[in-house]
Amino acid sequence: MPFNIEDFKARGLAYGGARPSVFEVIIPQWPGATPEAEQQIRFHVKASQIPPSVIGQVEIPYFGRRIKVLGDRQYANWNCTVLHDEDYSIRRAIEQWHQNMNMHIENLMNDGVTPAPNSYKRDAIVRHYSKDGHVIQTYDFKGLFPIQIDAMPLDWEAIDQVMMFDVEFSIDYWLPYEDAGLQENNFISEGSRTISVNP
Repeated sequence: MPFNIEDFKARGLAYGGARPSVFEVIIPQWPGATPEAEQQIRFHVKASQIPPSVIGQVEIPYFGRRIKVLGDRQYANWNCTVLHDEDYSIRRAIEQWHQNMNMHIENLMNDGVTPAPNSYKRDAIVRHYSKDGHVIQTYDFKGLFPIQIDAMPLDWEAIDQVMMFDVEFSIDYWLPYEDAGLQENNFISEGSRTISVNP
């Protein structure tokens, strides 16, 4: 028999399919963040991405033909959509991160940020959960800092909506959990508490 729904049920999606809505984003101790903002970010990032994996190619011409050989790994920018609340806690903290990297008037760094990249770059964690609440995959984004904080439209005709905004981050690279090289026992610091990133 060429088609059998029982085969698909058993082998196609044996675990019922992963869901895109069960995830959280953690960005510990970024420049300008209050302890409250560090705790709240995991509840405010409503959309993000599992990062793409991209390796380039090099074309080598020979007598009117071309062969392709392995190129270099490339890392695209990473984007998040953030829910906006009336206390402006997350928006203000990310704007402060931006301000610390380059002040609006003085065109200088500020508040402990120096030309040394580790003064303004941070790591971020994305954890994807199963339907029963277990971590099924973790990604560690290395060397992250915001390069664009998008506008938030204001409109008298906008009703039945919650404001939100997008943030674009530059990253050095990302690693899946197995290669992430997290701290001993796979714990990271998140604000005033330490959390496990074990799946």
